Amino acid sequence: MSKIKSIALVDDDEIFVFLTKMTIEDSNLVEDVKVFRNGSEVLTFFNENLNDPRQLPEVILLDIFMPIMDGWQFLEEYLVLKPHINKKIIIYLVSSSISPQDHQKAKKINEVANFIIKPVTRKNLLEILKNL
Repeated sequence: MSKIKSIALVDDDEIFVFLTKMTIEDSNLVEDVKVFRNGSEVLTFFNENLNDPRQLPEVILLDIFMPIMDGWQFLEEYLVLKPHINKKIIIYLVSSSISPQDHQKAKKINEVANFIIKPVTRKNLLEILKNL
């Protein structure tokens, strides 16, 4: 399995971010983990790097519930930006939500590859990277 350049981890839970980042780094399959605390931060990063798609991640692990801009709001804005992004980016929703409504909503968004219930395990991560 070859390395990917970067993953964006978008979550406000410091413990989850720490553990997930460690899991990603321990896999030795990702060169860089970019961490964002909410959808607004990652959206700003995308807007600043639209002309340099090499800076954009191949994968986004996106929490649903965050302050300032949650995952659903980010996805709405991402869909507007997507035609201007010259790179394939795969988005996984990562949440502790077991709400059937959240799962149904995620299934309706083509850009969402899957819905992963927290925590992200090494097995989940390897499955994500294998599907690239």
